[in-house]
Amino acid sequence: MRVLFTGGSGKAGRHVVAYLAAQGHRVLNFDRVPLGLDGVHDLIGDITDAGQVYSAMRSHAGYDEMDTGTGAQLFDAVVHFAAVPRHGMMPDTETYRVNVMGSYNVLEAALKMGIRKVIVASSETTYGVCFSDGVVDPKVLPLEEDYDIDPMDSYGMSKKVNEVTARSFQRRFGADVYALRIGNVIEPHEYATLFPPLKGDPGLRRRITFSYIDARDLGQIVDLCLKKDGLGFQVFNAANDTNAVPQPNAELLAQFFPKVPLSRPVGEHEGLLSNRKIREVLGFKEEHDWRKYVP
Repeated sequence: MRVLFTGGSGKAGRHVVAYLAAQGHRVLNFDRVPLGLDGVHDLIGDITDAGQVYSAMRSHAGYDEMDTGTGAQLFDAVVHFAAVPRHGMMPDTETYRVNVMGSYNVLEAALKMGIRKVIVASSETTYGVCFSDGVVDPKVLPLEEDYDIDPMDSYGMSKKVNEVTARSFQRRFGADVYALRIGNVIEPHEYATLFPPLKGDPGLRRRITFSYIDARDLGQIVDLCLKKDGLGFQVFNAANDTNAVPQPNAELLAQFFPKVPLSRPVGEHEGLLSNRKIREVLGFKEEHDWRKYVP
């Protein structure tokens, strides 16, 4: 597929773009800074400028496409990752503006121009635990896609609004629009430093309900979304199979979430940010369990 990928130079994006390119997709990276990956052309632009976004939707994915003489073609799909990536990096107002208006521009341009598949990066912060003020309990565990998301912070709020916007555009145009509530993204080199301390202090990951998503497994999830048609609007948790800590759920729940009810039984190490839906609906099969990389 020819894929326009916004934000492919970011922490998650660069791994997902590399994965998609390795699967044979032709990817154009639309970002404010270049990725510089062989075989992937960089188009420098800003998602908050609607004109630039519309222009990008019908672009050559590389200089070689100019040889066809058919002009710049519409993309088969758009993967939208560009955003202020977390709370506290910019003032709240700017985080909200960039994420909400940028996503609106991408969705409007893609669907009004006739693209039939859009994948939007949402966030596990929409569940209202991660960036809330104080120590906050979820209403129920495990966290699944039918949860009444209620973030407190501007970043999580922006991602919730983006899901609503995506759903509205899907109703209007009938295309496939999938939102991924992405967990804490872990790059391969980060296992050596981030994970060993969790054996002695699992509470370091309480705010993200002990979850994680390997950046390469996130690439698989996006690829599966590209290949799965006909689902309309969908929300998927994008997380690995298990928690990022070695302690069993019985211990974690008793220590950190003693008052939180369970909606169903959970496995000994099953991720409390549940990825059951991507396994059952998309056929996701985890390739990068953290235990492969941490003694």
